[in-house]
Amino acid sequence: MSKVVLLTGGSRGIGYATAASFAKKGCKIYELSRSQADNPGVTHLAGDVTDPASVEKAVAAVIEREGRIDVLVCNAGTILSGAIEFIETDEVKKLLELNFFGTVNCVRAVLPQMRRQGGGRIVCISSMAAPFPIPFQAYYSVSKAAVSTFASALANEVKPFGISVCCILPGDTNSNQIRHKRHDGDEVYNGRISRSVGVMERDEKNGMTPEYVGGKISAIALKKRVRPFYSIGFMSKIQLILKRLVTESFAQKVIGMMYAK
Repeated sequence: MSKVVLLTGGSRGIGYATAASFAKKGCKIYELSRSQADNPGVTHLAGDVTDPASVEKAVAAVIEREGRIDVLVCNAGTILSGAIEFIETDEVKKLLELNFFGTVNCVRAVLPQMRRQGGGRIVCISSMAAPFPIPFQAYYSVSKAAVSTFASALANEVKPFGISVCCILPGDTNSNQIRHKRHDGDEVYNGRISRSVGVMERDEKNGMTPEYVGGKISAIALKKRVRPFYSIGFMSKIQLILKRLVTESFAQKVIGMMYAK
C-alpha cells in the first residue's frame, strides 16, 4: 500500500526535491505551501503553516481523500541573517512563527489522526545551525534548535501510540533558499555582518544539491525504524563527531573564525 505523505514548504528548494523523491518512490504525496509549483505526481494544497486553521483544513482534506496520513514532513522555513542587536523583534517573531510554530501547528493537526490509525511518522527538518549556532544568523539558529528540542520531546510523548519522530539536520545546500538579510549596523561591526553572510552564501552555493538532500530525507522518512537525529552531508557527520570530542569553547572559537571575522 502506498504511503500517504504530507510535506510542508514544497514549492521550491529542498522541499520541492523531497516531494519529487517521495513521488518517484510511489508515495501519495501532498504538498502544503502558499505557492504552487508544477511537480509531477505531487498534489498541491494551498495553505499557510503559520495559520492553525489553514493547516487543519489541509490535513482534513488529505484524510477525506486518503483516510490516513502515514508521514508528516515539517520542512517549511526561511532564513534571517543580521546582527542580534539590530534585527527588530517583530521580524524575529515572524521567523519563529514560520520555522518553529509552523512545525508545531502541523504536528498538532496530524496527531489525532495518527493516534486513531495506530501509528505514523513525523519528520522535522532542522539544520546544522542548531548544534552549531552561527553568528549573524542567530535567530535562525535559535529557531532550528527549538525544532530539534521539540522533536526530541515529542518522540517520547507519542511513542506509546506507535508514532515515531525523527529530526533531520541538513548541511550546506545549494537550494536558492530565500534569505532575509539585514545589514543594519554593519559599519558598527566593521563590515563583519556582510562578510559573514557572504561566507554563508558561498558555502551554500558550493553545498549539496536539493535533489541529493531530498532523496536522503525521503529515504529516512520511509525507514521501518528511525533514530532520533540524522545529519545529511559528509562534512556534517564529521562536524558532529568532532563536536563530541572537543570542548564547547573550542567549537565556539572555530565557528567564530569561520563566520565572525
